[in-house]
Amino acid sequence: MLRDLSIPAVSMGILAAFVGYSASFAIVLAGLKAMGATGEQATTGLFFATIGMGICSIWLPAVTRIPAAVAWSTPGAAFLAATAVLPGGFGEAVGAFIFCAGLLVLTGFIPTIGRIVAAIPKPIANGLLAGVLLKLCLAPAMALGTTPLLVLPVLVAWLAGLTWNRLAAMPFAVLAFLGVLYFTADTSADALQADMVWLPAFTPAMSIFTVQSFFSISVPLYLVTMAGQNIPGFAVLELNGYPVQRQPLIRRTGIVSLAFAPFGSIPVNMSAITAAMMAGEDAGRDPATRYWAAMTSGVVYVLLAFAAAVVTSLASLAPLTLITAVAGLALVPAFVGSISAAFSERNQLEAPALTFLIAASGMTLFGISGAFWGVVVGVLIWLAKTLANR
Repeated sequence: MLRDLSIPAVSMGILAAFVGYSASFAIVLAGLKAMGATGEQATTGLFFATIGMGICSIWLPAVTRIPAAVAWSTPGAAFLAATAVLPGGFGEAVGAFIFCAGLLVLTGFIPTIGRIVAAIPKPIANGLLAGVLLKLCLAPAMALGTTPLLVLPVLVAWLAGLTWNRLAAMPFAVLAFLGVLYFTADTSADALQADMVWLPAFTPAMSIFTVQSFFSISVPLYLVTMAGQNIPGFAVLELNGYPVQRQPLIRRTGIVSLAFAPFGSIPVNMSAITAAMMAGEDAGRDPATRYWAAMTSGVVYVLLAFAAAVVTSLASLAPLTLITAVAGLALVPAFVGSISAAFSERNQLEAPALTFLIAASGMTLFGISGAFWGVVVGVLIWLAKTLANR
């Protein structure tokens, strides 16, 4: 195993971890805060989500000998950020996280569940993903209208990174965000120390389990995690010629998600973007040795987990509009991809359109969120048109 270690794999793994973390930590924090998490609870959730990524990124490649990159559920966090707080507060959200992780574990053990999810028409799945991303993707424009002097430097840095290299867009934006904080917020040591929690609480949150949270949060969170992360992640590995056994990978990421969900961690899953980085030639000439890139990223994620308190404290110094603007910029590529794929079939436009609109509306029916109803309505319209065209 050590004979396969190479400098290109290690360097690509380090780069992939920093790109993955910087591109989405703001989304995770926004999602946890939207669910009613306090600062300490958000720190704890971010810590365990990052640790979960790290453990899986070391475990899965070591077992499979493929660059099985793992990330947290970025579209899932975006969905949480666009969802109203549940009646039971963050405790009910934690219960929903546990439900969702349980569904992932079941999917790993029961292939039929995975086939049912895969049977959902791809335009509808992408319509759901685009719908849950829309609200957060609007945040940069909304922030530009309210706090232009804070947001413009971040937008300019993001654009500069985008024109140079697509993967540099979010790291550049985060650096600009830190610069804005330095010049506009009280970032002195005393200010940071005031709310600093160097290690999170290692006690589980008080979980509340309800039927409403299961259908409003758990099921949509599970669907966007599968459709927006796991399935594309598998596709990237297969595209690069790696054999993928989907059930064991879903099962293992589900077990880690279930172990950390009681602490407020969102699910972890297969990654597509960082997988593309670590499965390519930049991670080494020999495809059989590139799994070290994923393992290296796992080590970096474990180290980054211990920066959760600093990251949360810095984020707390920034205006909420600026945080959500940074999160929204990170989701623009995912939104563009999902909205394009949602309307890829010209004879089936209404079903993904209704899925997208209902999921994006923020509506609730019988206490259940629009993300769930969007899928239901979309599938019904899809089936009705399919039968009518026979």
